Amino acid sequence: MNSKTQRFLITLLVIIASGVTLSAQKYQKGLIDKTIALIGNDMIQLSALEAEVQMMMLQGVTSDRNLRCDVLENMLIQKLFLTQARLDSLEVSPDNVEGELNRRIQEVLTQLGGEKAAEQYFKKPLFRVKDEWREALTEQFLTQEMRNKVAQTAPELTPFDVERYYKATPADSLPIISTQYKFRQIAQYPDKENSIMAVKERLLEFRERVIKGDKFSTLATLYSKDPGSAGRGGELGMASKTLYWPAFSDAAVSLKEGQVSQIVETPDGFHLIQMIKKEGDMFNARHILLRPEYTNADRAKAFNKLDSIRNLILIDTINFEAAAQRYSHDPKSYVNGGLVADEQSGSAYFEKDQLKPVDYNIIKDLKEGEISEPFETTDNEGRSGNTVYKIIKLEKIIPSHVATFRDDFSVLQNEARNKLAMEAIEAFTKKKKESTFIRIDPVFQHCPFLKNGWIK
Repeated sequence: MNSKTQRFLITLLVIIASGVTLSAQKYQKGLIDKTIALIGNDMIQLSALEAEVQMMMLQGVTSDRNLRCDVLENMLIQKLFLTQARLDSLEVSPDNVEGELNRRIQEVLTQLGGEKAAEQYFKKPLFRVKDEWREALTEQFLTQEMRNKVAQTAPELTPFDVERYYKATPADSLPIISTQYKFRQIAQYPDKENSIMAVKERLLEFRERVIKGDKFSTLATLYSKDPGSAGRGGELGMASKTLYWPAFSDAAVSLKEGQVSQIVETPDGFHLIQMIKKEGDMFNARHILLRPEYTNADRAKAFNKLDSIRNLILIDTINFEAAAQRYSHDPKSYVNGGLVADEQSGSAYFEKDQLKPVDYNIIKDLKEGEISEPFETTDNEGRSGNTVYKIIKLEKIIPSHVATFRDDFSVLQNEARNKLAMEAIEAFTKKKKESTFIRIDPVFQHCPFLKNGWIK
């Protein structure tokens, strides 16, 4: 097993380790796994602590006694919330637990290569692994529910409260707002019909060659546009069907071993698939991916069109907003006069990291009100995006600055709300420590815990 797989598994196991008693293991000087803390009706095992420490070491955190003490304190805090969640009869949705459990199991199966490999790795049947993880995830969900409940006890904030927080916070502690850009665009896609037809004809040719005896893997190595699998002859490895686009998975699982699919279209492009092996909801297959390719003539045609539109705007024959509504091919922005908005938040302001590198390199050199020359970039469809040509008008730049009450009220409001929520959680933790039975192993009784009250 390679180090990447081991690191993934350690990380995944640690996420649930605090709620699962691991099988007994030996440590230095022959120490056997044991209970190192009792808190209410719960216990914390040394193996769970060591698993978390190991993950943090892989992330570059220095391994020393204080690290173990910090990890133990965090685990004790989680147990306080879990105990109160049970007392308050909080419940979590079994569907949510099962959904998260299945997602994590599928990740493990994909990393290890199927159920048999997973059972060999864990040295137990998969159903037992699921039972242990289900219990741990239920506790994890309950803990988070309780934390949210406590956080919600923080008082509501008025604008006056936010202003008072702003004035009381030192300038060097206020949040820094990154440079933000607001822009409009007019997008032109190349004529896809001929390019798509050429891709399909090529894939049909490949399929015919495989049927006549050519090796699928050789064709994938030579022609597939998937850099992750082409070097392996197109082989994807044993993985859950949920990791792929539905159209791809549906076509793959319908194949018999060795059979080659018809052409399959996904947001990534067009595929041929050859089934290697199926195991439950998992499969290993080869594929050849091709995407429509465009010529210099396609690029020149789009650039000429965008140049003409840009010139009409510059001589005031039409404004940018009207031109976007009339000429842009982007359905998400043309209805708003080309104004681009974040698909998640709806905000019209973008930071550098939210922009594609090509788009940012154009925007950063513009002044407010300026319109770019035509350029080539990609959209947000699929994993790699489709080729698109654009011109951009920069509407507004908000330079990087320290948050102010006038311009960044919502940011400060969130900061103040989070501060009050953390204070509520701190108060809850302190109160519960005083009323909860806690016993810590002598090995850890001299830990420099950040909060007092753990040692009684």
